[in-house]
Amino acid sequence: MAVGQNDAHPERSPIDGGEWRMEKTTCQVCMHHCSLAPGQIGLCGARKNEGGEIVCENYGQITSIALDPIEKKPLKNFRPGGKILSVGSYGCNLRCPFCQNHEISMGGKVDAGAVYVPPRELADTALEWKERRGSGNIGIAYTYNEPLVGWEYVRDTARLVREYDMENVLVTNGTASVWVLEELLSYMDAMNIDLKGFREEYYRKLGGDLETVKRFIEKASSNCHVELTTLVVPGENDGEDEMEEEARWIAGLSREIPLHITRFFPQYRMTDRRPTDIGKLRSLAGIAGRYLEYVYLGNV
Repeated sequence: MAVGQNDAHPERSPIDGGEWRMEKTTCQVCMHHCSLAPGQIGLCGARKNEGGEIVCENYGQITSIALDPIEKKPLKNFRPGGKILSVGSYGCNLRCPFCQNHEISMGGKVDAGAVYVPPRELADTALEWKERRGSGNIGIAYTYNEPLVGWEYVRDTARLVREYDMENVLVTNGTASVWVLEELLSYMDAMNIDLKGFREEYYRKLGGDLETVKRFIEKASSNCHVELTTLVVPGENDGEDEMEEEARWIAGLSREIPLHITRFFPQYRMTDRRPTDIGKLRSLAGIAGRYLEYVYLGNV
């Protein structure tokens, strides 16, 4: 379980005799910068201080695997009609109250029913599915939970998948340091990145940071195919001004970045809201369409 070169900043304190002891180590994977004592697990539930180093505790721990249509990621402008082997682990560094995969994203290794699958075995499985007649598998999508809390496993598997001349797709909330993204970019063919809204206060409610996500999108979109998804939650991020500001910003990167505007349904800790009004969704899509070439409605 490799640790990124910028992934751990040990903190030491003096003890009697002039010696030093390791106390806490700071994880650098995302903006939370969890300062962890030995044995302690970070907010994401997937990274741990082990002997003074931050390690990926969920490395190879698979909780979900399925052959999905590529459009389900969602990706509309990348390999349309294809299918992709989709895999997930456990852990997430956000706390979205509407999470549809909360059983694994908020669960631990035991509760989520994780099974260890080494990178080579997973890559071989993808290849087997590619060679099955009629399966249409094009590669692997790292999805379901937040894959970047276990970025080392994504990197190690993606390298092998690329050797098989297959595609790697990342489905992420984009709440990670740019150096983490740089570790993966040479192996990634496409990404769908959640842009959960365009107000900093909304991101704070979800435990995130808008500027971190914007930097992530800027870097990713200049290096591989990127599509964005905004889940419209009634009363939270459904303002027309907000959507216009979001679409303007995306267009500043490229008018050809597809935006998926997705309908909310009550679930997890947000069962007190109605589903997003379809008319409202279409209105927001119309606003976004003034600036972007590709705007798609989801969950309608």
